[in-house]
Amino acid sequence: MDMLKDMNEALRYIEEHLDGEIDFGKVSAIAGVSEFHFRKMFSYLSGMGLSSYIRSRRLSQAAMDLQQEQGRVLDVAVKYGYDSADGFSRAFREWSGINPSEVKHSDHFKSFPRLTFQLTIQGGIEMEYRIAKKEAFKLVGIKKRVPIVFEGQNEEIIKMVQSITADQREQLQKWRNTDVGTVVNASFNFDDGRYEEEGQLDHMVGSITTLEDNFEGFDVVEVPAGSWAIFSIEGPFPQKLQDTWGKIFSDWLPSSNYELIAGPEISFNGDLSDLQNVYSEIWIPVKKRQQ
Repeated sequence: MDMLKDMNEALRYIEEHLDGEIDFGKVSAIAGVSEFHFRKMFSYLSGMGLSSYIRSRRLSQAAMDLQQEQGRVLDVAVKYGYDSADGFSRAFREWSGINPSEVKHSDHFKSFPRLTFQLTIQGGIEMEYRIAKKEAFKLVGIKKRVPIVFEGQNEEIIKMVQSITADQREQLQKWRNTDVGTVVNASFNFDDGRYEEEGQLDHMVGSITTLEDNFEGFDVVEVPAGSWAIFSIEGPFPQKLQDTWGKIFSDWLPSSNYELIAGPEISFNGDLSDLQNVYSEIWIPVKKRQQ
């Protein structure tokens, strides 16, 4: 998997620059993807944010230096990017549970090993997808900031859906003028803790339209023209849909020639009368990876 190889090369560059400035433009160039995509993929594959990983690696290396008595606390603090011994000591104490000055006299040490990505073959799941170019469109509907939830129903989204009035639903139906003639769900503006199932995101329930209107009383998101990876799903709802979301990020993106770009992630469903056999689609905005 070339992408995993490239991401590991980017991690090697980060490792070599823990005691200096990390050029994230160079990290992205080594990985062959945008910084946005690298950070998103890193978070999903590792379960932590890139900044959190770098911070933990630097503090782990600092602990090793202190254990081996390689410099004063201030020297070690500056080496790993801290402006003062006090700031470094606070961060180190939060991370390790002891003060930097206590490390060389302690017989208990904390470390945070270097990370590498490997491909693990598990039970297969078929993924039907296509790449489609779409002209610019609008998402029109009701938007709310909600907690990030991976499994089961998101209670805040359920409350939002229940708050939509019959008149609002009728108006949203009138604006649908594309081949997507049903209610869509769109998520965007994710907090950094997305892949640790922490933080919040903006979620919209509404319609896709290309009409020009003032859309009074509704939220509007302008979506530029671009390419979309569109996944077709059929099976138990919402389990199959949620499983596919996970596989897109853990399996499909690392092995594909595409990278995620900033934009809304969209899904919609067909007939929900039989929850064991529901057709759904997932749209994610993508572009071709740099070669």
